Amino acid sequence: MEIIPAIDVIDGKCVRLTQGDYAQKKVYNEHPLEVAQAFEDAGLRRLHLVDLDGARAGAVRNWKVLEGIAGKTNLIIDFGVGIKTNADVDIVFNSGAAMATVGSVAVKDAALFVSWLGEYGADRFLLGADVRKEKIAVSGWTETTDRWVYDFIREYMEKGVRQVFCTDVSKDGLLQGPALDLYKNIVGKFPELHFIASGGVSGMDDVRRLEEVGCRGVIIGKAIYEGRIKLKELC
Repeated sequence: MEIIPAIDVIDGKCVRLTQGDYAQKKVYNEHPLEVAQAFEDAGLRRLHLVDLDGARAGAVRNWKVLEGIAGKTNLIIDFGVGIKTNADVDIVFNSGAAMATVGSVAVKDAALFVSWLGEYGADRFLLGADVRKEKIAVSGWTETTDRWVYDFIREYMEKGVRQVFCTDVSKDGLLQGPALDLYKNIVGKFPELHFIASGGVSGMDDVRRLEEVGCRGVIIGKAIYEGRIKLKELC
């Protein structure tokens, strides 16, 4: 199973939120590049880089952080959020991201997202499915739609998307374990999907359980920063 460490960025700093709440922000490092280099030095290959300023602004903001990490590491970087326009997509790819992470746009403007899949190729996008009680949540998790996650994934798999990560927003940042039942259901319905779990991982036992239910990858953030998981355990 592929281990994908996460770096969340606010004001150019490496932070973590709890359940997406900006009021519950904790700064772990003033220099995200140092964190990314530590991941690479430990033998990790991928990086999930999250522009939390972009999420709040509705436009890419921390592309300079992306550019710095892409220019000084060989990590395969997926970058989001806040990608809303063609210009945003261009900035992300021109700044060195291998993949653009897209969530809300795929819910709110399917035609635009499908046009990106056609222009850049579906393999350049990591589709994010944020979920509350199996329904898609958008706008920084403040809005829950009536759209089932399974229908959402199926729709975009039919458009060529092959990598999806799913975050159960009730689990994120709490270090209380991932949404195993949800992920087992998704993997069971879409066995050909490169499915990546996200949120709630508290230790290596959780990682092993995710692998057992068939997840192809897992995004880990807070458990690393809080010392629950050592980098040497991940490689």
